[in-house]
Amino acid sequence: MIHKFIRFGVVAALLTAAALPACAATKKKSGSSSTPASDPVAASTPKPDPANTTPRTRAESVLVADAVTGQVLLEKNADERRQPASTQKLLTALVILDAGNLNKKVEVEEIDTQVEPVKLGFKPGEVYTRRELLQVLLVHSVNDVARCLARDNAGSEEAFAEKMNQKALQLGMTRSHFVNPNGLPASDQYSSARDMARLAMAAYRSPTIRSIVSMKTLAFRFAGGRVEEFNNTNLILRDYPYCTGMKTGYTQAAGHCLISSGSNNGREVIAVVLGDRQRSWLWQDSRSLLAWGLSL
Repeated sequence: MIHKFIRFGVVAALLTAAALPACAATKKKSGSSSTPASDPVAASTPKPDPANTTPRTRAESVLVADAVTGQVLLEKNADERRQPASTQKLLTALVILDAGNLNKKVEVEEIDTQVEPVKLGFKPGEVYTRRELLQVLLVHSVNDVARCLARDNAGSEEAFAEKMNQKALQLGMTRSHFVNPNGLPASDQYSSARDMARLAMAAYRSPTIRSIVSMKTLAFRFAGGRVEEFNNTNLILRDYPYCTGMKTGYTQAAGHCLISSGSNNGREVIAVVLGDRQRSWLWQDSRSLLAWGLSL
């Protein structure tokens, strides 16, 4: 059962810390925190790791945090500027949820289909609910659906990006800037592992997002009646029993990225992995980080 979550301001404070050296991941020592020692969250700091089993990862940037308190457990290059690829679709989802009315009908327009490379392949004039589009966005990670939701929400992709940046600032994501809803490469689009952890915690607090990102498969019904089953792009969700979901991402510029969440025996953690150069490394790094965080 999910613990009662603390306020956004406390989470943002807990996830704020000086950048660490780039050489290896560093586990936070027991009791270390950016909050005062009297803060009740500091008292819940996990016990030290006497066996020194802290995983060594190959990703460029990493952060593991307690999903309930925001306590940072491990980080590597957490404040380094990086492109987050499709992991930023979690932010797109939060902005869509802020608008409410997930049963609202959305008609696809021609401009929504003009995006590559991963597409659902819907056609102009087809009608879906926001909920249906949100589900296939987060499970199948399709870029045309992100554009459709953004245009329906704000009138244009550019106007939606402004909403994304406003939301990011509300979440304390001060080292991020977004220009599109799908994570495709852009010179002025970037984030960091720490900021993406802030985003992940906000998404984790949303029952709607959590219910979607935990889906291993999705049976999507197209407007014409055809049903296609899509597998979740997050392979950890399918082969690691304690993974509870979240979001993948990949572009050549960003590398392989994954925000994952896990739960076991009352412990809940979030792991952010950005910039793995090989896909197989992404799954290995993410699984080892989740397992380590849940073992503390």
